[in-house]
Order: sequence, then C-alpha cells, then structure tokens
Amino acid sequence: MAPRPLDGWELAVTEPGEAASPAHLGRDLDWIPAAAPGTAAAALQASGRWSFEAPVRLHDKDVWFRARLNGSGPDTLRFEGLATLAEVWLDDVRILQSDNMYLAHEVNVDLAGEHVLAVVCRAIAGRVAQTRPRPRWRSAMIAGDGLRSLRTTLLGHMPGWCPPVDVVGPWRPVTRLRRADGVRVLHADLRAVPEGRGGRIVVTLDCDMDAADAPPAVLIGAGAEAPLRWTAPGRLEGEVRLAEVERWAPNGYGAQPLYDVRVRIGESLIGLGRVGFRTIELDAGPDGRGFALRVNGQPVFCRGASWTPPDIVGLQGGADLYRPLLEQARDAGVTMLRVSGVTLYEADAFYELCDEFGILVWQDFMFANLDYPTGDPAFAASVAEEARQFLSRTQASPCLAVLCGGSEIAQQAAMLGYPAEAWSGPLTHEILPAAAAALRPDALYVANSPWGGDLPFCADAGVTHYYGVGAYRRPLEDARRAGVRFASECLAFANLPDAATLERLLPVPAVHHPRWKERTPRDVGASWDFEDVRDHYLGLLYGVEPARLRSEDPERYADLSRAVVAEVMEATFAEWRRPGSPTGGGLVWFWRDLWPGAGWGVIDSTGEPKSAYWALRRAFRPTRVSLTDEGVNGLALHLVNDAPRALDVVVSFACLRDGAVPVARGEARLTLDPGSARTLSSAALLGSFFDVGYAYRFGPPSHDVCVAALADAASGAVIAEAFHFPLGRGSARLPVSIAARAEQDGEGWSLVLSADRLAQSVHIVDQGYRPEDDWFHLAPGREKRVRLRPRSAGQGPPSGRVLAVNASSSFSYRTC
Repeated sequence: MAPRPLDGWELAVTEPGEAASPAHLGRDLDWIPAAAPGTAAAALQASGRWSFEAPVRLHDKDVWFRARLNGSGPDTLRFEGLATLAEVWLDDVRILQSDNMYLAHEVNVDLAGEHVLAVVCRAIAGRVAQTRPRPRWRSAMIAGDGLRSLRTTLLGHMPGWCPPVDVVGPWRPVTRLRRADGVRVLHADLRAVPEGRGGRIVVTLDCDMDAADAPPAVLIGAGAEAPLRWTAPGRLEGEVRLAEVERWAPNGYGAQPLYDVRVRIGESLIGLGRVGFRTIELDAGPDGRGFALRVNGQPVFCRGASWTPPDIVGLQGGADLYRPLLEQARDAGVTMLRVSGVTLYEADAFYELCDEFGILVWQDFMFANLDYPTGDPAFAASVAEEARQFLSRTQASPCLAVLCGGSEIAQQAAMLGYPAEAWSGPLTHEILPAAAAALRPDALYVANSPWGGDLPFCADAGVTHYYGVGAYRRPLEDARRAGVRFASECLAFANLPDAATLERLLPVPAVHHPRWKERTPRDVGASWDFEDVRDHYLGLLYGVEPARLRSEDPERYADLSRAVVAEVMEATFAEWRRPGSPTGGGLVWFWRDLWPGAGWGVIDSTGEPKSAYWALRRAFRPTRVSLTDEGVNGLALHLVNDAPRALDVVVSFACLRDGAVPVARGEARLTLDPGSARTLSSAALLGSFFDVGYAYRFGPPSHDVCVAALADAASGAVIAEAFHFPLGRGSARLPVSIAARAEQDGEGWSLVLSADRLAQSVHIVDQGYRPEDDWFHLAPGREKRVRLRPRSAGQGPPSGRVLAVNASSSFSYRTC
C-alpha cells in the first residue's frame, strides 16, 4: 500500500490558549492555504506575510492546520513529524499528542463520511515543563535554555548565524494508509554483511497481514533469492548468501554498487530498498589518540563540510532539492558530509543520494549545546524512540559512517569551567550508543563532537572543532602545529557570494550596513564577527589594510576577500593531506548558506558556488599535488593518489621571476600506486641548491612564485597544480595579459585561457554559463581549458569577462 498524502490544508494563527479544541475556534479566523509537509512560516511566506526582512514570530502563538478527510471504515493516519507541541484532532476528538518533532506516529481511525482533521501546534514560549531537573550548566549559545526539554530543532534558536525562523507545523508528510487485502510491512530490519569476497543480505520483517494463514515468502537480492521463514506471528526472517559482491567505496576511492532488495509474500512483491556492502573501521593511530576511517580496509581521508537544510523556511527535503547540491559535493571530491546536531534529520532521499554518490555521512543525533534532562523517564523514552526511528529508516544506507551523540555538549560544559563529570551523561553514553549498537553496528559511534582529548576540544586527540586557522586567527602554520587528528568542524569564514548574487539579493553596502551585518555570522557575546576573521587573513596574506582598502577600493576589497578564503582553505588542506600528517579528515563549517549574505557556506543560498567551493574542489581532488614551505629545507611537493588505479605521471617544478621567467626548474617521471602518497623535495627535483623558499636570503630574491604541476605521462594533460609565493601573495599589480577564447565541441562550450605571466586568483564572470573551475591561479606558458555549463536551457553563446587579482583590468570574451 502506497501512502496517500492529504492535501487541501489551510492555516490560521491564534493567541495561545484561545481555543482548547477545534470547536472553540472563532468563525472569523483568517485562514490561508497551507501544505503538509510544510511549516507555518512557509505558508505565510507563500501568502506574502513572511520574509527574512520581516519574519513573523510564531513560537508565542497557537498555529492551527486543518484539512477535509473523507472515507468510510477503518483507516490509518501517519504523521511523519509535527513541530513541536502538537495535538491532532479528528473533528472534536483529540487522537494524538506529540512533543517531539522527530517522532513519527500512526493513529488508527474509523471514518464515516466527511471529517475535519486539525493539527494545532501550541505556543512553546513559557511552556517548559517544571518537573524536569534543572540543568547542571546553562548554554551561552542557545536563545532559551528551556529548549533542553523540548525536542525541536535549534535552527532559529542560534542567534548570530541563523535566520529567525520559527519551526512550527507538520514539517514532514501527513498520509493515509488505507487498510486493504494483502501484506503491509510494519518494520524491516535489513542488513548487508560483507564476508570475504561475498556477503549476506539479512532480513527480519514484522508484517500486518489480513490473510489468516502465513503465505510462503521469498527474499530477492543481488540476483539471488532464498526462502523466508515465519518465526512468530507476523514475523519473517531469512537471508540471501552471495558468493561474490562488489564493495561500495567512498567518492574517488572506487565505485558505489547498490543492490535492490525485495520480498515476495504470497502474491505481494514489496521493495525494501537498496543495500551496499562495505566495512568501516576506526584507525586510532599508533598512540591510540587519533581518529581516521578505514573503509573496506583502505585509509580514507574524510574531506567535506557540514550540511545545512536546503529549505530553511519550509524544511522540505526531497530528491529535487538534494540532488543539485549533492552533485556539487560529489563533483568537488567530497567524501563526507556531516549532519550537525543543531539542524535536523534529513529525509530519506538525502541518504539515498549519498549512497548513490559515494558520500559518507557523519550523522549527529539532534542534540547540541545543552544539558538534556535524561533523568526524566518520559524524555529518555522519547529520545530513545527518536533514535530508533531514524536508524530504522536509514538502516540499509552504506553512506551512514559515523553516528555521534551531538554537537558541543561536552565542549560547552568544559569551556564554562565545569568538571569532567558534567561534560556528558546517560544520553551520549547509554541511550544513543545502545540504539546505534542495536541497529547500526556497522557504523562508528562517537559520544560527542568534539570529543577525545584531555579537554573535549583538544585538537591533537579524537575529533575537534578546529578554528586555530580561522576564528582564533592563528598563522597558517598552526594547521600543522596543532596536530589535528580529525576536524569535524573547521575553517569558518564570512564567505562572500559572487557580485551578481549580492546585487540581486542583498543590494546594500558591504560590511557595515545593518542588513549586511545581520547576516554576517558571529559567536554570541563575542566583540568580533567572522568578517573580522577574514579581514585578519586578508591583511596577513596580501599585506593590505582591509579597512582602508574597503573604503578606497571596495571592488578590489571584495575580490581579495573572495581570494583569501580560497587561499587559506587550500593551504590548510594541503597540510592535512600531506604524507606524514596525523589528520584523518576535515569538514568545513558549512556547505550552503541559509540565507543571502556573507555566510559560512561555500555554496550561497541560491546554490551558486563561492570562491571557497572552487578552492576545496582543488584541495579535495583524489589525485593532487600540493606545496608546503619547510623552511631551510626548501619546499616539499606532496603527491596523493586516492584513486583505485595506478597513474604514470610527470611532476614538474619551476621558480619564476616576475611571474614569467623560469630561473630554476626540474621534473621527474614516476608511478603513483592506487591509494598512495609520497613527498619529494624541491632540491631533489632541481638537482642543486636553490633558495626556493627565500629562507637563506643570500641577497635579493630571485623569484616571486613557485609552480608545481602533476601531468599525465602519456597525454601531457595537467591533472593538478600547486603554487607557492615566497614573498607573499600581495605583490603589486603586474601588467598581466590574459587571452580568452570560447570554443565549442560535441560536449558544449569551453573557455581557453592563457597568460603571459602568472595570473592570481582568476575569476570568470558569465551570466549565462557556470565554469567548472574558478578562482584558480593561471601559470604562464600553457593553455588552460575550462568547461562552461549553461545555467539554463537554450542559452546562447558565452560572453563574459576574466579577472585576476594581480591584473589592473579585466579581459572580455564573446562568441559571434
């Protein structure tokens, strides 16, 4: 039986307690169209009554949703999620109460003609239960410490970075499950168990059957089948054994084979979803203090970001919303996304697409920054059921790699000065790990994020939220000095969207306009924001005075601001991915902005990539070269090949004067084995002494940039490049000349670029096309071909500009 969604919803807002039941609602209420799934804010927005500029507060109101329901006889109503203190009424009979927006509920009803189904979401302001124990400590991050006893998202309650959206209403589907002849699967325990070269698909089903006798049943999966046996009334168990299966691997490390699983029960054929075979192990390193993943026995560097919901107002999730964002992540080389405890559990389509794209998921349970009242039996039972329901519906997903008790619970307590016994409790050490062990023993469990050191946020043990490079304004060298083991959050900057996005959605002067500042992320209570952090690195890397540059040349200030975050992110991951690094992964905070502005996202709120995205796309390549400054030892060239195939490559290195004239060069041909990494010294490639990093300073500098390139040995095609600026990135503008021409072939349009000297942070501006690389350095002496993808169907020929931050003008291109 396919669930049938209920439509025809409408919404009205009343004062709290004004109507105890639908019968008490006034006849003159202003009802507007609504939807389920949907939120009250989304309905008001669609009616022109809510916007980011003029949000309507709803947590201090009662919000009513209603729809007509017709039918006769027994029926089942399913509510996938109601936010937050909700009551459901059928006519004037209350059939359900819920105080956990993450719980799904089913209610059996008897229908007799036309009915009115009403959902009222009661005001949560001032509704904190007094019977629950007082917190051991109070959060400095959350607006309203009473939220500790309410199971609702913290989105909208995190002042400083989140839009003021009150989450109210049936945010997940409301459906009818009409009873019919046949079999309905109430619960499926579905597991893919690798064994040697093969594996087993193991199933336990609880069924609701109309048939008096248990019919024969067969499990079908991966081209094989086996009988299921009835082990109890309504329960089926069995397994399919497979002699050989292909392993599921993360993005860039191999393929992602998925196998359909179905069950035939009598005449009914029921799909159970898709499974993938993989193993995940924790590699704690030789000292036992590390955190890294091995997937199918192979080390995996987890590179990615923290995920944010694609629809912050309506909180909707579906393949159409998820796919373009996850495709961008896949194309950028992302191997892991983290769903943070300050957000929400995503819909099934999110995990299914991560399965398809090979993106591992670090999944926090939805707890963060608060001391939760697990001493209350009702609360403990509710969160245990919440965990069970989430793990049950995602049980077959191979992408689910790490399950985490929540975000910054232990860190919050520790930073407030409380002793270790106050950092955690039964929630993260008993309730949640028990659910994980029962339903997802194939995933790792972490008590909290961060967690693992003498203090829970120490960088050199376990998992950390690393902001040494970033909020704490440490030099770039701190990325190595801190000994980061695994950064489940890192590198948050106020990342500027492209100028076209700002002109369209936030047309106000940057930095000091109130609307701009409202959308610039900050930590509550801090005297600085993340724009100040970006400006710090702008001065450090480019030798400019940000405040002066902003007032005298705001366009150049904006371009350098975009360039600097890209440079910092790429340099940090170069440190973490080099051979010998103790770091097992880094997840940038975060993937996509929640609203227009200079937010933390590397994708803006419209889905358009920012400069940081392009830097991470280069830093996340499965096969890459990077450069690090090793002081008097010169430069180190780090070669990484995560791909499952060997590569014959030529690595070249050159030092350029005035960004153009080679004063030293060398190259070597070698083979990079699958899953390998190695380091070469600049001295080994050059074959003699040369002060490549300008460390010895025997006289004036001989060059201003070093260029390393990794090329395919057979074709000569450049796979990856890296650049080092021994004198800093902020040298005076040079008379750079960039040649740009658009060419068309069977796959579409490309832009072919070349420069007479090094062009820094090249940016392509084309309103009709999106480039497949941007904000890159362009080395002289060879052409770079950048594929252009149309932003809409039927787009005409490309026409745009090319800019570089060390050029005094832009360079136009067009196709006649």
